[in-house]
Amino acid sequence: MNYFITGASGFIGKRLVKKLLQRPEAVVYFLTRSTDPEKIRALHDYWGVDATRAVPVAGDLGAPLLGVAKAQATKLKGKVQHFFHLAALYDLKADAEEQQRANVEGTRNTVQFAAAIGAKCFHHVSSIAAAGLYEGVFREDMFDEAENLDHPYFGTKHESEKIVRTECKLPWRIYRPAVVVGDSQSGEMDKIDGPYYFFKLLQKLRKLLPPWMPAIGLEGGRINLVPVDYVVAALDHLAHVKGEDGKCFHLVDPQPMRVGDTLNIFARAGHAPQMTLRINAALLGFIPRGVKKSLMALTPVRRIRNAIMADLGLPADIMQFINYPTRFDGREAERLLKPAGITVPRLEDYAWRLWDYWERHLDPDLFIDHTLHGQVKGRVVVITGGSSGIGKAAALKVAEAGAVTVIVARDVEKLEAAKAEFAARGLTVHTYSADVSDEAQCAALVQRLGAELGGVDILINNAGRSIRRAIESSYDRFHDFERCMQVNYFGALRLTLGVLPQMTKKRRGHVINVSSIGVLTNAPRFSAYVASKSALDGFTRCAASEYLDRGVVFTTINMPLVRTPMTAPTKLYEQVPMLSPEEAADMIVDALVHKPVRIASRLGVFGQVIHALAPKVAQVIMNTTFRMFPDSSAAKGQKDGAPPPQPSADQIAYAQLMRGIYF
Repeated sequence: MNYFITGASGFIGKRLVKKLLQRPEAVVYFLTRSTDPEKIRALHDYWGVDATRAVPVAGDLGAPLLGVAKAQATKLKGKVQHFFHLAALYDLKADAEEQQRANVEGTRNTVQFAAAIGAKCFHHVSSIAAAGLYEGVFREDMFDEAENLDHPYFGTKHESEKIVRTECKLPWRIYRPAVVVGDSQSGEMDKIDGPYYFFKLLQKLRKLLPPWMPAIGLEGGRINLVPVDYVVAALDHLAHVKGEDGKCFHLVDPQPMRVGDTLNIFARAGHAPQMTLRINAALLGFIPRGVKKSLMALTPVRRIRNAIMADLGLPADIMQFINYPTRFDGREAERLLKPAGITVPRLEDYAWRLWDYWERHLDPDLFIDHTLHGQVKGRVVVITGGSSGIGKAAALKVAEAGAVTVIVARDVEKLEAAKAEFAARGLTVHTYSADVSDEAQCAALVQRLGAELGGVDILINNAGRSIRRAIESSYDRFHDFERCMQVNYFGALRLTLGVLPQMTKKRRGHVINVSSIGVLTNAPRFSAYVASKSALDGFTRCAASEYLDRGVVFTTINMPLVRTPMTAPTKLYEQVPMLSPEEAADMIVDALVHKPVRIASRLGVFGQVIHALAPKVAQVIMNTTFRMFPDSSAAKGQKDGAPPPQPSADQIAYAQLMRGIYF
């Protein structure tokens, strides 16, 4: 049995060739634009055959008669029993001209070539997109009833199928697969398409929220998914059943699920929160199309929409397919496939394989340089509060990655000790003594950095002052609030304003502000500290908006509780779990590499959500914490040196549950 296939190197085509070659004495001729021996050899290795059973035919889908040499076409004449046409563009993001050329003109050229070599049967692999956005149930014997074909992908798939129906003089069969996902056994997929577009969103939710926390999602229409192994098995079987020429077969899931249910299956597979509250996207259908078009014509609306879609990795026009209105009747295909035991597997049974394969092989983040070295090598990185704790741990990491590392602190002796530690590790660090709470010293520091190092590429505002004292113990300590503001807010602000002009001039820069989880949870006893960090967070949000199109990026890190010299006065903290400086430095590294708007722990985000949705409940929780843990001896004005009190069972349990929370 001889076969000819276009699109043999594609996702479906490659597997179909392998399936066909399992038939005794089968020979497959496949169209290939590339004659690179390495690429041909790779295909032969995948199929497990040589060129005697899988014969490459040089040609081009866009050329008349596929551009196949006359001598080659003559050799093929009368030899091909089954001609499979799979080559097409299956991409919502491709432009209209590309899709017209590949899907329509390519099909016309293929039909003409199949007739020229006298193939016995022409098998056209179309798509359910050929139905357009039909309102209702679309049967296998329906074609002209297709509607809403405005999108180029839908329009060209419909037009290419029409060419087969009206221009093909050979016996033909048409197959309309649903949205094809990865292999149900291996999870293998070759590109991001269909539901895969939403995987990045689910991954972001997983990083932000614990899997048990309910999330809000969309309901949408019914999305029809089938794995590639089912499609290949169905094509192979249906093509060889006798007496079925001139028919169309739907290769679809007879029990499609709504978009919300489908996304929840993938959310479970990826250990992301479930979208338990789902908004029916059809509710937006009441907005007239003209009004939507007018809104999208507004520059702010368009930019916001594009930014959101880009951040989520979604095609700009995918939302119009969320309310997919079409159901597909595939009873003819089911009738012929059932005796062979070919059925669509349940998505719940293999979704985890699709997720696992995507996260290991297709996640766009895999193709970004995620090394710290790639982000900071040769760049001037300034870290305030860099002589100890979080700052020193972060400085060691960026120095090891090849950055021109600068640490700033007040204490000259500590700076010299840090410099010696770096030197002992074979690392170079530049040390500058300055008090960030002093305006003149900040100005002098910025001037020196520009003159001696050519300016600052990355500024990490890490220096901070923390005061743990109840407000009722602070009535006569207004200076506590002033000190916190001078270091945590004004100090960071002075340096940021100092480096922004040259960052803007270079159109490149990154400002990382080490804030606190207390800003998200509104921690009692830390009113002075939280207020100063909240001011910094507010400034950062405003600045990020202003400099978005100037090449300068801002990141806020809402740092959990870290075991540093700053926490030492509170003896109770010796008994509770905290992050190490190295773990905190890893959060700074994450900011340097990924440049997110904010980095926060799940617990911090959860606290912010509770304060937003149920502020009274949040106040009760925090008040309970306030009463559960006493002031430190330093806050009470007592002399240091007393042994720390032994924590109660309640305190231990709470501290373990709320690791990283200030209390």
